[in-house]
Parts: sequence; structure tokens; C-alpha cells
Amino acid sequence: MISVVIVEDSRLARLELNLLIEAHPQIQMLGEADTVNGAVELIDGLAPDLVFLDIHLSGGSGFDVLSKLKKVPVIIFTTAFADYALESFEHNTIDYLLKPIIPEKLNRAIQKAEVLLGKNNPVSFETKLDLGDKIFIKDRKVNWLVAIEEVIMFESMGNYTKVCFNGNRPLFHKSLQQVFASIKEGLFIRANRRQVVNVQSVREIIKHSDGRLILKLSSGEEVAVSRRQMNSIKSAYSR
Repeated sequence: MISVVIVEDSRLARLELNLLIEAHPQIQMLGEADTVNGAVELIDGLAPDLVFLDIHLSGGSGFDVLSKLKKVPVIIFTTAFADYALESFEHNTIDYLLKPIIPEKLNRAIQKAEVLLGKNNPVSFETKLDLGDKIFIKDRKVNWLVAIEEVIMFESMGNYTKVCFNGNRPLFHKSLQQVFASIKEGLFIRANRRQVVNVQSVREIIKHSDGRLILKLSSGEEVAVSRRQMNSIKSAYSR
């Protein structure tokens, strides 16, 4: 279960969001607030996993709420204004939903929260992440919002996953198996036990005289294909 608090100064908006959330039985609603002080008191008192947070509130803004919290939970901003999107991702934000909230976008935001919080069953996703979808990565003090199509390779680092994109290599706090299972089938392919590559990032398949296969990626990196995955690789690129 994911425990949730809604912070929104409009009673109608709270009602609409509650109705949309009812389609997600994995969410446990803890409470609602409509002011900055009320939100801080509620969140500090209940310690929810996730907060749906409006930006314009009575007594200040959603950013004021975040600045006053003892511990910031995972945040999904819900607002009618697009102007604050960049500022929002300086916080523990995984998505920025514009009102009126579209159910499909809410579904994907909740899926991101499930992955980040480790409360998902990856194979049970009704809609898995597609190329245009984005994942939120927080590594130390740096935040990224990365489109799946930008990722060249995912690499296992124990219980974490290194995400390789545009010369960056941050760690995602989920296992490679969890990440791979949450992405739409056919977009990435497993090269070996530790590395999963974007199908579109493979520029060349090099076959050595001893039978080994090497994938040369758009980044210039070379990835060895394990014997166990050879048939899958050959099948994927012989179509």
C-alpha cells in the first residue's frame, strides 16, 4: 500500500482527485489539507509515502510546505500552472500534473511512485513505461527526469541500477530486474546478467571468430553478449 495525503485549496479539486484515485486500490488515503500550515502539520504527523501537492495554497505555496517539513515525502505536484515545473524538480518530485488531471497521466505518475517507493509488483503494471515516458532519478543532490528513449543502457550495481544517458551515469534506487520488468516489452533487451540495452541504441553487432557477440552502442560503448542471451539478440536483430 502507498499512503497518501492530498494538499489542495479547492474543495472541488480535492473531490475530483479523490475520485480518480479510487481506481487505485493500492493507495491508502490518510487525509487532506487546504492550507500551508495545515499541510505541514498533517504531513509531519502522518508521514505519508506520497503527497499530491498543489502550488497555490491559502497562506503561501506548495514550495512553502516543502520548506517547512521535517522530512519531505515523494511529491506529485498538481496545478493549473505550467510555469513552476522546473522549480518543482528541485524537490523530491516525481511528476508534475496539470489540471484538469488526465487519468492516464495520473496512472503513470502513480506507477513511478510505486517504483521509487519499492511497493510495486513490476509484472502487474497495466501500462508499462513506453519510450516517451520519464523516470525520476535522485542521486545524491542531483535530480534527473529522464525519458526512457534517452536511456542507452541500464546496468546492475547490486541492489541499484546505473542509468546511462547523455554521458550521465546516476544510480537509480531499484534493482535491474525491477526496472527491466517495468518497461514495455521489446524496447530494451538483456545482453547479459548485468546489462540491459536500448534496442535502438545498438549501432553494430560484432561477431568474433570464437563465436562471441559484442554490441556496439551509440555512445561508443561495447557490451558483451552472454551465451545465454545470444539467441534472443540474434532473434531481435534478424527481423
